[in-house]
Amino acid sequence: MSDPYTPQSGDPSFDVESYDLDLAYKVRVNRLEGRAVINAVAALPLRSFALDLVGLRATRVRVDGDRRTTFRQGAHGLRVTPPAPLAAGEAFSVEVVYAGAPVPRRTRWGTIGWEELENGALVASQPIGAPTWFPCNDRPDDRAQFRIRIRTDAPYTPIATGVRLSAGRAGGMSTAVYESHVPTATYLVAVHVGDYRETPLDGPVPIALAHPAPLAVAARTAFADVPRMLEVFGDAFGPYPQESCTIVVTPDDLEIPLEAQGLAVFGANHLDAASHRLVAHELAHQWFGNSVGLARWRDIWLNEGFACYAEWIWSEASGGPSADALAREHYELVRAEPQDLLLTDPGPDDMFDDRVYKRGALALHALRMTLGDDAFFDLVRDWTTRHRHALVTTDDFRALVAAAGHAELLAEWIDRMPLPALPPLRMPRGTQR
Repeated sequence: MSDPYTPQSGDPSFDVESYDLDLAYKVRVNRLEGRAVINAVAALPLRSFALDLVGLRATRVRVDGDRRTTFRQGAHGLRVTPPAPLAAGEAFSVEVVYAGAPVPRRTRWGTIGWEELENGALVASQPIGAPTWFPCNDRPDDRAQFRIRIRTDAPYTPIATGVRLSAGRAGGMSTAVYESHVPTATYLVAVHVGDYRETPLDGPVPIALAHPAPLAVAARTAFADVPRMLEVFGDAFGPYPQESCTIVVTPDDLEIPLEAQGLAVFGANHLDAASHRLVAHELAHQWFGNSVGLARWRDIWLNEGFACYAEWIWSEASGGPSADALAREHYELVRAEPQDLLLTDPGPDDMFDDRVYKRGALALHALRMTLGDDAFFDLVRDWTTRHRHALVTTDDFRALVAAAGHAELLAEWIDRMPLPALPPLRMPRGTQR
């Protein structure tokens, strides 16, 4: 069945192995033309299957190149019928040619997906925005490899998820090709188009900082700590798990920054010192969410709790308030909020509620206070290593914590709605009140 949090998205009857996207985007008229080749395997015997596609019109669909393929397009996507039924376990490919003026889709979480900027475009797909720019099986648990070729008007530069294989300009067009060989969820695939310059940053992995020319100095200053952040997080969480590390700064202000696989985008309004915690948060998602990935949306605290806790770890490592001080500060703030949210199943309306982030981080800090630093970070590195580029649920994390002898402590924080107060936050091991 589809994910209960996003019941109109995704088709569980097949699994995608790879996407090959060939895109052309005209910035001034917001026109996207695309050809997608999707290589998949039937999970069940199939007479037909669904692809998510929103706001763009498909003009040709072929299964295994067969012209006898038929399809119907509705508001949420395509219903594709191959010329002959597909057996369970049978590999197949589907080609979709499509075009239109991409716009973000309206959802209970706001408008998400492909978004025009003043001078370019970006993609912000979490959780169901991917179909606004390519046909896909939009499930968090259906991860695939990607190849993206994108052409746009010069002097605009296209940037996408993955490792850049080539880039150049000819005939008034800029073209770039990206490939990602790590399993990637559709919501974590992104494209950014703008008049960008690129500045490399030296770090434990190659870092590309893309920015408008007028923001060059401000961007270099704002992201100067990224190499050190990656070192701190590498020590805490294990080696950086992605093939690339790209940071895009748009000329526009953005409500929030957002990560994609091996990539994160920030607005021009995120170049101040107060936004450093957001930089740490989005980088941490490369471990938590983008490598260790969600099998279902109800467990999103595993993404956001760890990323929020990474903010506190960075603060401590960079000479700011300690993780313990920040935990106790946020403990009081969370305690003042209604205690009616179940962390392991907050419901779709509240999956991005700040309590999911902060209570998740507090649960991790409670574990750290009980286990001690060495055992806690050993457990975290075990988590990221054991489930590198794999799918997890809360039960997987619960089993890891249970093996360390603290299942009940974790349950207090994530499985119950205690009224009227949060569980007590213990003092660090060895500390006397």
